[in-house]
Amino acid sequence: MKHTYFKIFIFSVLFAAGCKKGLDLTPKDSISDVTFWKTADDFKLAATNLYNSLGGFSVADLDLDSDIAFDVPNAVSNGTYLAPERDSRWTDAYVYIRRSNKIIEKAEELSSADPAVKRFAGEAKFFRAYNYWKIFRLFGGVPLITSVLDIDDEKLYTPRATREEVVNFIIKDLNEAATDLPVRSAMSNADFGRVSKGAANALKARVALFEGTWEKSRGGANAGAFLDMAIEAALNVMNSAEYSLFTGRGSQSYRYLFIDEGDGSLEGILDRLYQIKTHTQGIAPNVSDGHLLPTKKLADMYLCTDGLPVTKSSLFQGYNQMQSEFQGRDPRMSMTMLIPGTLAPRFWYPNPVEAWPFYPQRNVNTGYITYKYLSENEGSNGSPDNIGYGFSRHIIRYGEVLLIYAEASFEKNSTISDDDLNKSINLLRQRAGMPALTNSFVSTNNLDMRDEIRRERTIELALEGFRYDDLRRWKTAETELPKAVMGIKIIGTPWVNPIVVEGEDRNPYKDEYWKNRTDANGFIITEKASDRSFAPDKHYLLPIPTKEILINPGLEQNPGW
Repeated sequence: MKHTYFKIFIFSVLFAAGCKKGLDLTPKDSISDVTFWKTADDFKLAATNLYNSLGGFSVADLDLDSDIAFDVPNAVSNGTYLAPERDSRWTDAYVYIRRSNKIIEKAEELSSADPAVKRFAGEAKFFRAYNYWKIFRLFGGVPLITSVLDIDDEKLYTPRATREEVVNFIIKDLNEAATDLPVRSAMSNADFGRVSKGAANALKARVALFEGTWEKSRGGANAGAFLDMAIEAALNVMNSAEYSLFTGRGSQSYRYLFIDEGDGSLEGILDRLYQIKTHTQGIAPNVSDGHLLPTKKLADMYLCTDGLPVTKSSLFQGYNQMQSEFQGRDPRMSMTMLIPGTLAPRFWYPNPVEAWPFYPQRNVNTGYITYKYLSENEGSNGSPDNIGYGFSRHIIRYGEVLLIYAEASFEKNSTISDDDLNKSINLLRQRAGMPALTNSFVSTNNLDMRDEIRRERTIELALEGFRYDDLRRWKTAETELPKAVMGIKIIGTPWVNPIVVEGEDRNPYKDEYWKNRTDANGFIITEKASDRSFAPDKHYLLPIPTKEILINPGLEQNPGW
């Protein structure tokens, strides 16, 4: 079904005012409060600007700061990050928080209880919460600014609020937003892409799971309350009948969800919208050129088709052939990364080409090749005559909500029923063509339910930007991030032989090249463990930008920085 996409690529909301004869002190570079904030359309225009704060399509935001993806050494992932003078994530968030505050204040000033105005004030509360969430997840407690401040306002020097104060404020905003926002099915095609009641509840579920598991892994007293919030919010979305998993491409639906075919599907609860040649993103050429490469850590996490890990399954074919480790595995593995030698879309090529780690991708590193985000639409994947990549980024999708429900349910009591598994994780497995996860299967095969729930989350959301937050809230970053980043097995496999395609050797790297770049078993060492570190008393939070502390001495730097 085709939708009329509302324009997210809006220019700034406050524009030039019209001219009049005589003395006119109305500002010419912005709309004055005297002339604006009169109608619901004014509030809609102001709220539309807030959509620019949704996360864009950049490989930097797609797990490169973790252990499951690699491009070049990442300072956050390997522990070499230094406190910056400025951080656009901090400053940009407060820009949109201020704009949200303005809309909320003006809506409260109106004597009219126009439901449309309340709706756009609800959007502003959603985006205020969303932008506070973006900095809370990285920095912890931050200053809570809830009004539009003048340049000399003492509140500009507000100290940091506590974690509890910030997360409770975020949840309060989302609760109020959900009250005033429409359900998705009640929205017109012209408003497709705007936030809905479901988006507010889904974001609440994400925030509550984050804080609930953060607290639980650190012995916090409020873990259970936040996990209850996550379960309730996820259930609100699941029981709304407004969303469902994308199944429009049968057994390949997981792959197509992330490119053109998945746009506008009922799985997308909130998307950053893009359109070919109109409002574009550049993920395809970055992925195609090898700037978002899976690691061996991710590859090994995919189960075999019998539901068992590679360390337990008799179906696992090992690493000694170029395609062997992909055989008999969870189909999502070969929908996320390419099986070497298969035909695949290639940036600027009119036809699919054989994909090898060393050609056509120019970035070798791990030797694994990303398939996710490579469109089969020439316009979206790029061509010399048609530049402009059009498919959208899923900011919040229904698959994540199902994972939140399963994890929060388990973490609440360290157990989960088969019924709860069937209405969450097993729906994802069913789409992928994998066997169901049950308590008896876990027990019979000496597995750990928590490990399997976390595994499912990691592979379902792989290369979508969740892994860094997950490792930190689980308090496992100190164990996982210092490990070496590994790639495919090279030595002792056919990879060391020529790979001739169209008379050209696509494998320029032979035994001598890999001698000092592999471990004792012949696997690529992409980044040595000795070059990676994680200090538990420091690295679970990022440092406050030093310029912000200079401006506001009331800000206290995070521990260790």
